[in-house]
Amino acid sequence: MTEPAVQHAGDRRFHVEANGDLAYLAYKRVDDHTVDYISTYVPATLRGRGLGERLVRHALDWARAHGQTVIPTCSFVQKIVGG
Repeated sequence: MTEPAVQHAGDRRFHVEANGDLAYLAYKRVDDHTVDYISTYVPATLRGRGLGERLVRHALDWARAHGQTVIPTCSFVQKIVGG
């Protein structure tokens, strides 16, 4: 089964919707060149599928492609960045 694609919502989050549930990585813009990844959430029904890591990696790729510096406030983002 193919996992749904990560979407970048205009409300400052990346998300994946599957089976009617929503996993997301929320961020806030610090300035024109910096984003703060503040929270990652995957509901229990979607856990164990690697969606959290997919969200973070997608968000990091987006930041790199757009010349953004990332502040990894979210502990899960810190784990991915540091690991």
